[in-house]
Order: sequence, then C-alpha cells, then structure tokens
Amino acid sequence: MTKLFIGVFTLIYAFFPLSDKKTNDTYNLTVKVNSIQSNKGLIEFAVYKNPAVFTQAGKTHRLARVDAKSPEVKFDFTDLEPGKYAIVVYHDDNSNKICDKNFFGIPTEAYAFSNNKRPKLSAPSFEECAVKLDKDKVVAIKMVY
Repeated sequence: MTKLFIGVFTLIYAFFPLSDKKTNDTYNLTVKVNSIQSNKGLIEFAVYKNPAVFTQAGKTHRLARVDAKSPEVKFDFTDLEPGKYAIVVYHDDNSNKICDKNFFGIPTEAYAFSNNKRPKLSAPSFEECAVKLDKDKVVAIKMVY
C-alpha cells in the first residue's frame, strides 16, 4: 500500500508541482543602443545588479565592449538570474576604456542609461534605471550626445 501511495504521489507531483517557480531559471537580456554617430572606438555595456555600486567603474555585474557601429549596436547578456538590473552604456571614441569627462565631471563621450533616463545634475538612481528581468528581454537605449 505504501508503494502505491508513493507512486501515485510522484505521478501527481510530476503533473502538478507544489511550486511553479524553478530555482535555476536564467534569462537573456539583449541591450540595443541606437543613435550611435560614428564607427570609431568601442561601445561599453555595463550591467549592474547591486544598487549600492551603480555607475561605479569596476563594480559591474557584467561588462562587455564591442566595436562601435553606426547607427545601432546590440549585445546579448546570457544566463542572468531573475531580478532587477540597471544598464549604463557609453561610446568610448578613443578606445581608452574610460568614459572621458570634462573639468566639471560631465562626460565628453556619448552615454546612455536604461529606461532612457537622462541625467539632470547627476546620474539617475539605480531604481530609475532598473529593468525587471523575469523573462528574456530586449531593452532599447538611445545615446545622449
């Protein structure tokens, strides 16, 4: 009788699991950047997961650099865990792997934030730029010049 009960329970659980959330789901995040004005240099994609380090160089969750190509470049980040992510992109015209800034700290190279947030007096917050990743997603961002 016990074996029959276990067999029936196993069969029921196979068709009706106790939870519909899989613990090891990962998703892909495709970032498309448009309004790129030249083919010179690199486009850097920085994905942040930790709000406390948002926009800090060297503290990204994932980072990618690709050759600039006008008018659009895209990059696929694969196998990301579900959660919130914020993206910063810049056009490294001179390929020196830093976002050059003027005397006042304002970028002299094109840049962009997810959700197309535009800075006013400082960079937008993580929450303003956050993208919820709960399925494969494509995010389009327009460069600021």
